[in-house]
Amino acid sequence: MFQKTSFTTLIIGVFVVYVLHTCWVMYGIVYTKPCENTKFENCIKPYLAGKPRLQLSIYTALRPNADGGHTLIYKEEDFDVDSKFERTVNVSIPKKTRNNGTLYALAFVHQAGVTPWQDQKQVHLVAQLTTYMVPKPAEVSLISGEETPQPGQQKHRAEGGDTAVERPVSHWRSRLTLNVVSEEFVFDKDFLPSDVHRFLRVFQNGKKMIYLPLLFVDELSNRVKDLIEINNTRTELPLTISYDTISLGKLRFWIHMQDAVYSLQQFGFTEKDADEIKGIFVDTNLYFLALTFFVAAFHLLFDFLAFKNDISFWKQKKSMMGMSSKAVLWRCFSTIVIFMYLFDEQTSLLVLIPAGIGSLIEVWKVKKAFKIQIFWKGVRPTFIFGKSDESEKRTEAYDTLAMKYLSYVLYPLCIGGAVYALVFLRYKSWYSWLINSLVNGVYAFGFLFMLPQLFVNYKFKSVAHLPWKAFMYKAFNTFIDDVFAFVITMPTSHRLACFRDDVVFLVYLYQRWLYPVDKTRMNEYGLSYDEEEKPKGKAHRD
Repeated sequence: MFQKTSFTTLIIGVFVVYVLHTCWVMYGIVYTKPCENTKFENCIKPYLAGKPRLQLSIYTALRPNADGGHTLIYKEEDFDVDSKFERTVNVSIPKKTRNNGTLYALAFVHQAGVTPWQDQKQVHLVAQLTTYMVPKPAEVSLISGEETPQPGQQKHRAEGGDTAVERPVSHWRSRLTLNVVSEEFVFDKDFLPSDVHRFLRVFQNGKKMIYLPLLFVDELSNRVKDLIEINNTRTELPLTISYDTISLGKLRFWIHMQDAVYSLQQFGFTEKDADEIKGIFVDTNLYFLALTFFVAAFHLLFDFLAFKNDISFWKQKKSMMGMSSKAVLWRCFSTIVIFMYLFDEQTSLLVLIPAGIGSLIEVWKVKKAFKIQIFWKGVRPTFIFGKSDESEKRTEAYDTLAMKYLSYVLYPLCIGGAVYALVFLRYKSWYSWLINSLVNGVYAFGFLFMLPQLFVNYKFKSVAHLPWKAFMYKAFNTFIDDVFAFVITMPTSHRLACFRDDVVFLVYLYQRWLYPVDKTRMNEYGLSYDEEEKPKGKAHRD
């Protein structure tokens, strides 16, 4: 007979298949099969191999086409595709654009000395220079009431009233990033990548097929921090034109990423949501990004296994002997505060939804820890708390004593941090100040609430009541975060926050070594350690 496969083994197997499949897909994206025999009629050769004299011209237009109504804003004569540059120009903003309209940029690569419309071998792409987004609200000092508007912000008020209306307005994208594939790659017509096909313009030169320069507009470089709100008072706005070469593999990867971001926006993701995803790719080296993918995959696996073991542990938990109920209550409070903070900051749904699910799980654990039963009388709920046995009362006494000692340090720190934020920092509202003060307290001092559990362990001289499998998986994730805290540039306070939990976990490990498990002692289910390891059908009955 086949041995029964555990759920954890199945999940790990699916994870390995997923990682291998992703590696294969990524290899297919970055690798393109070249035409091995350059004399073969199926080979498509590069136009740049002939070293033509080129020019880069950039126009603005109210419509995304090249049929009239365009204005030249920049040209680079004797355009060298191998030389990167960055220029800043002032662009005149038409009246229609200032009245919450749009504006487009038309980038041409063509033969030098002639206009793009006179050159049949020109290539061009269209980029939107404006986007619609709700303006950031002004921040105020809660003491003086002094308002600090965001850069480039204007007030939009409803007709006939003074109430501000939160509606999307036109914003100026102050950066335009262009790329050209400079490597002289020879394509095989039979193995032409579909993602490159829409950027490829081919013409016949005798029996040879020649493709024009591969021009690409990097939309991922358009970040929210570079947006400027358009108003009626400014007739000119700055535009930074950046050019650099790009490899064929990176071009294909960038095309897939831009299509993915565009698809998310079509599904309702906001500009801010898309900006967070863009930052993953733009602010990170591609090799480090690949490493990040593998680390994130393992991080996700450990998160899932920790979640599974934590749920299993609490589902079977019958007694709170040796467990700090106040630590459980604090974790519930802290996860809810973090969720409210993320919601107030309009964080991406990719982060907000898991935080909300985690908050619900912590609420369920509080219900289990305090033995709460809910009875409904019509629409009014009635809460009944279960009674504690002698061992649980003893645990609660130790827990209360630990919290008493902890409060001498914790309360002054939290109050001091809240007063500092009230006096010296600026927030959108009192609600934002309250949530920010709470979340700062959670991030800064949350690790202190792990200490009562250490105190309870010390008093009981035992750690057998803890969910060690979930602890280990969470520790693996903490160690991963520690590595990235050093590799990625982060503030010192964030690095300290990454390492503080490790210190407490090492103390947990020390206590596990100091208080070994007594395998002959019965647990709350009436089973010894040896009996728990036996199959259920052969377990001894009491």
